[in-house]
Amino acid sequence: QVQLVESGGGLVQAGGSLRLSCAASGRTFRTYGTGWFRQAPGKEREFVAGISWSEGTTFYADSVKGRFTISRDNAGNTVDLQMNSLKPEDTAVYYCAADVFWRGQYYDAARFPYWGQGTQVTVSS
Repeated sequence: QVQLVESGGGLVQAGGSLRLSCAASGRTFRTYGTGWFRQAPGKEREFVAGISWSEGTTFYADSVKGRFTISRDNAGNTVDLQMNSLKPEDTAVYYCAADVFWRGQYYDAARFPYWGQGTQVTVSS
């Protein structure tokens, strides 16, 4: 079993930055790839960024490339999402998710079995 807890959301002005963290518990978390997703009101949950379980290969949605950076600590128990140059359209609830041996082979939220509770990010114009 894996448990995920997000932190770091908040309110920021357009052009500002936020850093989200996803803390994981579970002895075998090193074998899990982790993704960040977001869901805005009235919209489907969408993939934002991910990091593979083995080589640490990173993946990004086109809408955040060059602005967001996903990273993992050396122990492999925390995955961060650094968000720069934030825009009002980035406003959403952000979730981290994990699946065993994920390495970018899919981005469908429905295929990730483990989820955090979500953290709100609001970007004002």
